[in-house]
Amino acid sequence: MEKLLEDACIKLSVVASDIFGVSGRAMMAALIAGERDPKVLAQLARRRMRTKIAQLEEAFNGHFDDHHRFLLARMLDRIDGIDADIAAVDEQIEAHLAPFAAAAARLDEIPGVGPVAAAVIIAEVGVDMSRFPTAGHLCSWAKFSPAISSSAGKTKGNSSTGHGNRYLARILGEAAAGAARTDSFLGERYRRIARRRGKNRALVAVGRSILVIVWHLLADEDTRFTDLGADHFTRHVNPDTKKRNHIRQLEALGYTVTLKPAA
Repeated sequence: MEKLLEDACIKLSVVASDIFGVSGRAMMAALIAGERDPKVLAQLARRRMRTKIAQLEEAFNGHFDDHHRFLLARMLDRIDGIDADIAAVDEQIEAHLAPFAAAAARLDEIPGVGPVAAAVIIAEVGVDMSRFPTAGHLCSWAKFSPAISSSAGKTKGNSSTGHGNRYLARILGEAAAGAARTDSFLGERYRRIARRRGKNRALVAVGRSILVIVWHLLADEDTRFTDLGADHFTRHVNPDTKKRNHIRQLEALGYTVTLKPAA
């Protein structure tokens, strides 16, 4: 549709960030109805778009003819039909998800997991966790468990977890990416692993953590998610371990370290 408007020298997409918004649809409907006056078309703008009346008048200064009108009408009809189909499918999904609304609400509390992700997880995993004795069994089934192939002291392969349920893997990846941007335990876990192992491994690790949380929330309907906080690792770090790590790093740089307790 944008190319069609550009062919008629209608630069609506240059002014409007979304040509399918309320203002854009009203203007395109007017074009199909036969309106060609740029000033009249620009006055159909709504809300924030009304601050761009001058730019809209210039954008509609083209040569929109009957050929463009015919094609634009067909395209809009097709989009409306697809939107109606999507709405019907969404309605069916909501109807089928209704019996699991409580479980979906619990999963929605996990950082990175929204209503759509919760619905997909329930659709692929179900709510009966008796099939998975532990969270590790669920992660293994979903192929979110670390795999190490070694022989004679040498590690082989690329440590891939394998191919599991692709729909579950995709939504867990999206949820992990969303959690990585939050100030939460999962977000900090992603950042810590990404610094050492890279972003891809960090996403898989956080996706596994989310799946472990999912198992606990679905295994007991009275369980609720409680974020450990972004400072969890700092609060629970062993001071002696941290001290040894710093000493080892300094010694690797060629320093002799002598520790003296602060007064």
